[in-house]
Amino acid sequence: QVQVVESGGGLMQPGGSLRLSCEVSGSSVAINAMGWYRQAPGKERELVAVIGSGDSTNYADSVKGRFTISRDNAKNTVYLQMNSLKPEDTAVYYCNVLSRGSHYWGQGTQVTVSS
Repeated sequence: QVQVVESGGGLMQPGGSLRLSCEVSGSSVAINAMGWYRQAPGKERELVAVIGSGDSTNYADSVKGRFTISRDNAKNTVYLQMNSLKPEDTAVYYCNVLSRGSHYWGQGTQVTVSS
């Protein structure tokens, strides 16, 4: 069984920064790709950023140049550094992990960008 736990969300003013963390645990974990998704009220869940096993990355156009995804394989953890936050970044952010051909989701962490 695989457990996925996000942390680091909160309230931030426009232009500020936050860093999200996602820790993966479980006896059968063999992580391939890890990614962050977000869902704003009334909208569908969308991809924010993904990082593959070879550290290749892909970003949504809306966050390119502002967000950076990284991973620490020794800690089974993925991070999302979010800079220059905008009100439209407000959403619940979810971590997704691909392990042994199955996807696992965390419970989500709220990010609110408001003055």
